[in-house]
Amino acid sequence: MKILILGAGKMGTFLTDVLCVQHEVALFDVNPKNLRFVFNTYRMTKYDEIKEFEPELMINCVTLKYTIDAFNAVIPYLPKTCIISDIASVKTGLPEYYKLCGMRYVSTHPMFGPTFANLEDLSTQSAIIISESDHMGKAFFKDLYGSLKLKIFEYTFLEHDETIAYSLSIPFASTLVFAAVMKHQEAPGTTFKKHMTIARGLFSEDDYLISEIMFNPFTSGQLTKIREELKHLLAIVDAKDTDKLHAYLKKLRKNIE
Repeated sequence: MKILILGAGKMGTFLTDVLCVQHEVALFDVNPKNLRFVFNTYRMTKYDEIKEFEPELMINCVTLKYTIDAFNAVIPYLPKTCIISDIASVKTGLPEYYKLCGMRYVSTHPMFGPTFANLEDLSTQSAIIISESDHMGKAFFKDLYGSLKLKIFEYTFLEHDETIAYSLSIPFASTLVFAAVMKHQEAPGTTFKKHMTIARGLFSEDDYLISEIMFNPFTSGQLTKIREELKHLLAIVDAKDTDKLHAYLKKLRKNIE
């Protein structure tokens, strides 16, 4: 299959490396420097090159802020038979766009990032495929994600964003708060160092990626729950109530079983 990938960022280059072994792949980026280290792949910086390539599938890997702009820029150069796709971590605005664009589409979300995941072994990681997508597009990504040994889930657009608000917004917010109260430790403990590793990994990500997660329309509800739990915990700590703290810990242990 002839596949065009937009955006030579972390996920764009990762998917290029994975797909170029069995497919004819072209990687497009407006910055030629981002294309320096790809192999077995056509490198493109001009839209006319896309037209000549005639891809059968296009995977949009640019950051969410520019996802729809990238679609609008590239679609005029694609064959009408091409399936367009995204891997955005938040799908806000995409269902409406796909309905109006006149192209077949498939929307997915690989639930891992090159910063934290072990790309040599993704068997503990997951991917979501949006159920409203074109059946041929879904079949392609099921094969792709299956070959990477990812656990595959099929959700609607709405179910996806609700899930992301829970699975990403909560840990992102917790890490942001940890960093907000940070101060230098001469002798950090093991738990502190583990949290610090997570924080450094998160802040190595692009600011727009963090924005995508935090501006998910369902994030506010999750943050409200965190605030309520912190208020409850603070009351227990201020009262130095051992019995209530032990009962609270028992409840939390059940939550993470």
